[in-house]
Amino acid sequence: GTAAVLSGGPALPAAPRSGARSSLLFAHAPLGVRPTGWMVATTPEAPSGLPPPPPPPPDSAQAAEAAKEVEEDAPEDTRKKVDANAVSMNLQDTTINVMPVSFGKLFMTLTDGGMQYFLAGMRANAGLKAGRYMFEVSILETVYSAEPQGSRGPTPKQQLRIGLSTAGSSLFMCDGPESVCFDSEGFFHSEGPRKKASSKFGKAATVALLVNLDPSSPNANTVSLFRDGVRACPPQVIPEKLRGEPLYPHLAYKNATLQVNLGPELMAPLPFRCRMLADAAEADLEVPPVATGEPKKLEVIFPIGLPDTGYFDWVDAYLEEHPRVDELSDRSVLDWAARSGMPRPRGAQGSNDRPDARHFGYGADALKPLRRLLGHVAPSTAAAAAAAGRTTGRDGLVVAQLRSNLVADERRDALAAYPASEFKRVAMVLVGEPDAKHKERIQELLLADKRRAAEEDHKRGADQRKKDDIHEGKGADGEQAPAQEAEADGAPKPMEVELTEEEKGKWCRPTPLPDIAEEVLARSYADFTLPTREEGFDDIVYVWQGEAEASGIVRDWVISRKRATRVEDLQPGAAFKAAWLEWTTMLQGWRKLQGEWKDPAKKKAVLERRMERLRKDAEDKGAPPPSEELPVIDMEEHDVNTVDDLDDIGNGEPLYANYEFEDWVLLSARYELHLLLHSFRKDVDDADRPSFAERDLSFYYAKYFKKSFTLKAFAVETMDGLFQLIGDTVTMEKDTSFLKTQLPEDEPPASFVKRTEAERRDRQRRADAGDETAELKFPRHVPTAPPSRPPQSARGYSDGSSRHHGGRPDPRGDRRPPPDGRSASRHGPPPSGRPTFGGAGGPIGGAGRERPDTRGSLERGQPHRDRERDRD
Repeated sequence: GTAAVLSGGPALPAAPRSGARSSLLFAHAPLGVRPTGWMVATTPEAPSGLPPPPPPPPDSAQAAEAAKEVEEDAPEDTRKKVDANAVSMNLQDTTINVMPVSFGKLFMTLTDGGMQYFLAGMRANAGLKAGRYMFEVSILETVYSAEPQGSRGPTPKQQLRIGLSTAGSSLFMCDGPESVCFDSEGFFHSEGPRKKASSKFGKAATVALLVNLDPSSPNANTVSLFRDGVRACPPQVIPEKLRGEPLYPHLAYKNATLQVNLGPELMAPLPFRCRMLADAAEADLEVPPVATGEPKKLEVIFPIGLPDTGYFDWVDAYLEEHPRVDELSDRSVLDWAARSGMPRPRGAQGSNDRPDARHFGYGADALKPLRRLLGHVAPSTAAAAAAAGRTTGRDGLVVAQLRSNLVADERRDALAAYPASEFKRVAMVLVGEPDAKHKERIQELLLADKRRAAEEDHKRGADQRKKDDIHEGKGADGEQAPAQEAEADGAPKPMEVELTEEEKGKWCRPTPLPDIAEEVLARSYADFTLPTREEGFDDIVYVWQGEAEASGIVRDWVISRKRATRVEDLQPGAAFKAAWLEWTTMLQGWRKLQGEWKDPAKKKAVLERRMERLRKDAEDKGAPPPSEELPVIDMEEHDVNTVDDLDDIGNGEPLYANYEFEDWVLLSARYELHLLLHSFRKDVDDADRPSFAERDLSFYYAKYFKKSFTLKAFAVETMDGLFQLIGDTVTMEKDTSFLKTQLPEDEPPASFVKRTEAERRDRQRRADAGDETAELKFPRHVPTAPPSRPPQSARGYSDGSSRHHGGRPDPRGDRRPPPDGRSASRHGPPPSGRPTFGGAGGPIGGAGRERPDTRGSLERGQPHRDRERDRD
């Protein structure tokens, strides 16, 4: 056969002959050829002049300890021995970060992307049932990885746990009653708290675990730890629960490379003869048979369900029923981190689907590199395990990524990591009413949660009563608080609690965290769909309800969610920007012209401009010049629908000449809400979401107009009160509670002025008739929290216009009247090109700056307040 030569390595465990030294000669065998033997080179005695190093002086303490050795030499055993080649570490019963090399004799682990903090666990394929046997582990090297800036990481950096566990138990040890172990810090882990049992051990140490299950031995049912052939601690008792069960040699480690020796020869001889695991009697071991035939495809399951409907409870139940199936999810990674020694968080953070990793001290994005790394490693190691044949290994994978599994594109990306030639890819749809089995489990979980809460309340009450007694001076001899009843064995008796009728009808239980964070759900729920075979699934199983029912439920859920969820990333479109710019420009001109008409000193100039315009029009048409005498028109009786020019009803007077402060506010509210609803429908472009509910009005109003909306500006408490004022423009649908505009999208701006004027006249007539409710009195200054100012680089539209905070005009804008004295509404925007947004809508979302001495102006006669507001 092929022999591998090993040189330059550590000394052989066997004692060298006198005058010679032995060493392993390291070399590489040809690629793909497994060595069938090892060549051992011996070196002669050192030449003269270079004497060999003197032997170490005898250690009196070690000699005394050896003299006290409680174990004896193993007797001869004529029973049939197990095949040494059949005993090894089970490569199908490991965590996915275990990296075996050298034909399963050396084991490394992943150390990148945060994996340096995670324990790697592996179990042997043979369990001890009787007898006394041992196995060895040597720490060949330790790895030191760089820590993230500002973090020291968990300690110890390197760790080894060596012990025993039952089949199918946790691969990490120290986290349940199904295992016992020693760790490299010198602690022994068994029932109850850990205890100090030996000194620490680390790099270059060879440690051996001796397991004594011989009932005739005085040390029966114990485990002992030896370091470099010397006993490191007294025998430690194996708990009663583990006795009688096959106990499998088990290792868990991080940031280290291990050499594992299950026998039959020792690396570090003990003071007495002891057989190794690979030299055990066949009757003393339980070795599962190796599977034969064609390798079976590994099953990878993608559970698909809606959030907050019991998804993760179903996953937990499935994993309990299939203990040899591994879960791939963020929550399983964080559970792995906690089992590896990182402290669990006290308070819940994040969501069930994406738990927050910041409580580990590694940043909110700490799981991203881990997710990437595990996404590559898990399929590779699982496929290798399946191809190697199945013994006591894993049966499959559950990819429990709730949000990702609901999005078709992300499902396809996930499936690409699991080739159809190596995996059976199954989608399990969990939508609709659960089956009776799942409902029963949910009832049990609800009852357990309720009992736990009652016990915690009882304990808090007892502690508080004890504090009160001490505070009142009763002391330890005071009246004792009623204690919880105890069972016959002394354990606390579970408190009696019952589920209410409402709780008995629940299909899912509330959890401290949502399944998907609300902000994440708002960005992705519209893409939720059920899987199809075209995506690449080998099978789709509808666990609770059929395909048709499940599809309808998901569709209805998405629609209802659309109607209840804000579009957080919505941006105003180009059509809105153009319409809003046009409106604010016209509004400025109307307000300015009204002020001039009310000012006797400026009214004459307004009329002169009117006559000049009429003369020019007559001259252009070849008509006789117009009369200089103004026609007499009664504004209150003039039909608003016959007015063609808002700035001149026929006698030079604007249609809006009698507007008060409240009328300007209502005019702005009419047009802004009309524009908002039509722009929302166009920008969202979703037939399932034509509008939004009342509760989201302030959100979308601020997103579009960059100012706040408050009902206090209209002196009303509810939207119904506002609808009574502007119900001819905006109302609410009774079925959906969505806001609805009453006017078509192309309604001209003049229509809103006419509607506001008609409404003003109606209120005036009612007030003249003695109706006190007809009078409106809106607050001039409404204290509202202004929307957050956008960053400097984000201010301004792409077309060059600006969106000013709080609806205020640009202080740099040129507010002078046009050179010919006509209203700004006839000449477009001011020369600066920056309209003064907000205008008369100040009480809705912050007052725009207007000139004083104008009837109904927002800051009439108070320019100092204007300056104070600008400073604010």
